[in-house]
Amino acid sequence: MDMTNIRARLIVVLVVLCGFLAVAGTSPATAAPADSLWFDGTTLTVRNGRFVDGQGREIVLRGYNVSGETKLEENGGLPFASVADARKSATALRALGGGNAVRFLLSWAHAEPVRGQVDAGYLAAVTDQMRAFLDAGIRVYPDFHQDLYSRYLFSSGSWYTGDGAPEWAVDAGSYPAESCGICFFWGQNITQNAAVTKAQYDFWHDNHGLQDAFLATAQSTMAYLAQHLTDAEFAGVVGFDPYNEPYAGGYESGQTSRTWERDLLWPFYQRFRARMDAAGWKSKPAFVEPNLFWNANIDSQKQEGGLLDAGTLGPGYVFNTHFYDQKAISGILMWGKAGDGQYATDFGTIRDRALAAGTAAVVSEYGHPLSGTVSDKAPTVVKAMYQALDSRLSGAKWWSAPASSGPVLSGSQWQWDIYGGRHHELMNGNAGKVLTSGDAWNDEDLSAVRLDDSGAVALRQDARLLDRVYPSATSGSTAAFTYEDRSRDGSTTLTWNPVPSSLPNVSRLVGPGQYGLLVWRSGSGAAPTELHLPATFPTASTTVVSDLGTGYAPPAYTSSTPVGVAPEPGGTGSRRLLLTDTDSGVLHYALVTNGATAPSADLLSAAGSELASWAAAHF
Repeated sequence: MDMTNIRARLIVVLVVLCGFLAVAGTSPATAAPADSLWFDGTTLTVRNGRFVDGQGREIVLRGYNVSGETKLEENGGLPFASVADARKSATALRALGGGNAVRFLLSWAHAEPVRGQVDAGYLAAVTDQMRAFLDAGIRVYPDFHQDLYSRYLFSSGSWYTGDGAPEWAVDAGSYPAESCGICFFWGQNITQNAAVTKAQYDFWHDNHGLQDAFLATAQSTMAYLAQHLTDAEFAGVVGFDPYNEPYAGGYESGQTSRTWERDLLWPFYQRFRARMDAAGWKSKPAFVEPNLFWNANIDSQKQEGGLLDAGTLGPGYVFNTHFYDQKAISGILMWGKAGDGQYATDFGTIRDRALAAGTAAVVSEYGHPLSGTVSDKAPTVVKAMYQALDSRLSGAKWWSAPASSGPVLSGSQWQWDIYGGRHHELMNGNAGKVLTSGDAWNDEDLSAVRLDDSGAVALRQDARLLDRVYPSATSGSTAAFTYEDRSRDGSTTLTWNPVPSSLPNVSRLVGPGQYGLLVWRSGSGAAPTELHLPATFPTASTTVVSDLGTGYAPPAYTSSTPVGVAPEPGGTGSRRLLLTDTDSGVLHYALVTNGATAPSADLLSAAGSELASWAAAHF
């Protein structure tokens, strides 16, 4: 054989091999999102009970669920009708909603419509829509979502619907006709509807091979994402939520909610963890949820749980839970509205459980109905939830005991659906029941956004409540944080954490404005600490008082600027305050406010002296 033919055949082999690698391996690295700086875009891991980036900074993830649209059929189990809509949503989520992360909903029914056959077209569409958020500098953790197990348990005339498992999975079980009996809320189906409870039971016991099939599809989905996202994009994928709101369906004789978690739920998560490793997700944690009812705030619903017998979860897992105020939603069990510190104990329990489990915590769902008989509670309920994410203390206690503030929790509000109020969903395939209002799903209406008549994304909740100051990255360890958003309940401004009279110059500086205060101990890394700046904090109206530097209208960030402002990654126009220290183990503080108008040097100096004395006294 002559050398020409040998070279030709080698070229063919190399072309085939390179083509295989392009399909089977991780895609080559590409440019980071627009406006990225040298310290942005690294993979997150879990260390010492916190999310940590490649620079060793503590990371807080804040954002929304994207979205309940996945539970509907109108867009084929996808969050968006098009990639263009996904980009529009991502830009608005960053610029209007202040988010840096999303929980990205997926549908098992659409990923595996035929048993054993993964729909590559669905996964390709998912990947393209997910990429719109990653390109906007927004981190993502996918979630195989389910509620009431599957829509296929329900008939065209049913009062309710579900989402999750494919039709073939329901057919395998020969379940009874669904009926909730006397139910006032869709969630009562979880424990009262025999079709739902039996299907859930079958899944957790792997009857009909249902769990095996789900795990195989999950692995294929994760492998597809790892192969078709670039290295830079895949770095923005934080982890995976295996299963939404797990519940046993029913307990066997002698079994309790706690032993069910130990014997069935936790082994499922271990199996899912192994599938993640096999799919190329070994460095990313599983966001594992305990029994749905472990932290219910109605005593008759609460069940013992919280993965108490799983031992130390460690870096391979994140303690992932939801919180809704069911008393407030009931319209009966909580009269009036939420107040200062309303959920401090509930969210303190989440912090304590994550600490005991040796991992980070995320509250991946929280929120409140925005229409209906209890919607008047939403401004105070959601404010109290954000307050509890920021600190385990009420506003009344924060300034006098800041060292007890606890870690800042990550969270994803339910939900961010740009199609809210403009749906066209045939409920359970019934052409005579076309749902258009709210979330178009079991009478829910929780989307923070909608499209206005011009097609632009518009907020449905107070921007001051949603677009918040929060420590998106802390170079070192957070000692305390608080944010007074001054959000509104109708015409009333809610102020739950006023600056105390013992700090008169700080109080004068803040005035009626919003303010955030972060206290931290520096680490050994060179990357700066970051605070997200809401749209209500334009640079020209922002004042910073810090031991690192004090001033009005901070300058643009440079590596030699201790206090500066820069765009956040993604090119959406959102901004951040960057605070650079050059030491390690030293206490620092930074107050940022939009309440002052060209404050005098004397006022800035006096406020700085008060804060320095306060920090020294309490830390």
